[in-house]
Amino acid sequence: MQVQSMQFKARAGQKLADQRLQQNLKKLSTKFVSARAEAITAIDFPATRAALKARRNRALENLDVWLEQFETEATRRGVTVLYAQTAQDAAKLVADIARRHDVHKVIKTKSMVSEEMRLNTVLAEMGVQSIETDLGEYILQINDNEPPSHIIAPVVHKDKDEIADLFAKTHGKPRLTEIPDMTREAREVLRPHFLSADMGVTGGNFLVAETGSVVLVTNEGNEGMCTVMPRVHVAVTGIEKVLPTLEDLATAMRLLPRSATGQATSNYFSVLTGPRGPEDQDGPQHMYVVLVDGGRTGLIGGEFQEMLRCIRCGACMNHCPVYQKVGGHAYGWVYPGPMGSVLTPSYVGIEKTLDLPQAATLCGECNSVCPVGIPLSDLLRKLREKQAERHLRPWRERAALAAWGWLALHPTAYALLTKLGVRILERMGGQARLIRKMPFARGWTNGRDMPAPVGRTFRELYAGRGTRIWTRQSAPNRPDAHPSVKFRSPTI
Repeated sequence: MQVQSMQFKARAGQKLADQRLQQNLKKLSTKFVSARAEAITAIDFPATRAALKARRNRALENLDVWLEQFETEATRRGVTVLYAQTAQDAAKLVADIARRHDVHKVIKTKSMVSEEMRLNTVLAEMGVQSIETDLGEYILQINDNEPPSHIIAPVVHKDKDEIADLFAKTHGKPRLTEIPDMTREAREVLRPHFLSADMGVTGGNFLVAETGSVVLVTNEGNEGMCTVMPRVHVAVTGIEKVLPTLEDLATAMRLLPRSATGQATSNYFSVLTGPRGPEDQDGPQHMYVVLVDGGRTGLIGGEFQEMLRCIRCGACMNHCPVYQKVGGHAYGWVYPGPMGSVLTPSYVGIEKTLDLPQAATLCGECNSVCPVGIPLSDLLRKLREKQAERHLRPWRERAALAAWGWLALHPTAYALLTKLGVRILERMGGQARLIRKMPFARGWTNGRDMPAPVGRTFRELYAGRGTRIWTRQSAPNRPDAHPSVKFRSPTI
């Protein structure tokens, strides 16, 4: 997937104007957010999160040790373990495996790492057919290879009618509108591919060092078909996904489905340990694991190492007020939302992703729901600091921040300027007491009206706490007053 993060502002504007998208994105709050809130009540969320955070930190602090143990155990069980420094290297390794085994058709499960690798494009260029079998990913593939907009629900930005039209056009069958009928039609289309594929490619939610296992978590069961039916199975995943023990995995699985979709458990949970053995009735004849660096080791020991704890649940984007309005495609690369706004600059370079650290309100909602306690808003702030240090932000912005910094160090000047400013803003509000256009803040007033201040600074209001002061509520003759905005005299 090409990096297009530099177009975030333009893309975000387009998404905000798309009324159909706005309606579709409401599913995030009505389904994922509410389901997660209910699901975590069954466990001690703070304690479980603290335990998983500690276990993930333990893995990252000795990442080389656990990767070596994973390789040893997996190799002992007949798995070929390969390392790729870049996503492009990983794609070449998978292509080489396909050539070695004379592969003509590949079936895939949902894998964000394979999106980093642009694997479908690489396979197509060598004449290998690649079929997405996750229903959401399949829908996107037949829609001109559209990229996913969410790491858990890749087609959350589309509604049932759009998908019904797409199925009728692609499958050449009568248009269906009931979800069970549509999913059955997709199953009938995909079943022949499951039976005729030479190779299955999956991601890996986790790797278990003590057993050399690859762990897959899905809700559709397609991961079983992709790993049991073809003669070759290739798992591609990031090096940070390793866990030392099965006990660590058990802790992770208490939080992953709850955080992702609001389920206590996923519908399908596979722990794959080696290819088919002499006494096994099914499974691949050959199994490979491709471990991708792709910029991950660059985070080890640095300010952003905590980001490697991420278990790709999607909770941060489900709760993010920015993602809820613009969707995933606005972010311009594989990983959207708050986690993508940190990962993308870390993986592809901060100079290629100037808008992403700014694409957040820093409200902290992502911090509160993260199942591994990643301080996402703090990491976004650090990225903003790095942009400022490297003079990557526009000069007007840097000049404004420098002026603000000077005022913050000179209280007298600050008080004088704010006293003057609130009075000017009050006059700009006019009779309606709404500022419709404001210099140096067009990004705000182009999309909304800003309520005008009351004409006094907080210091002035606080100083007059012992007497009745003017408030919007105390102006009953003004029909334009905002009764919801009040200033009350504090009790001291």
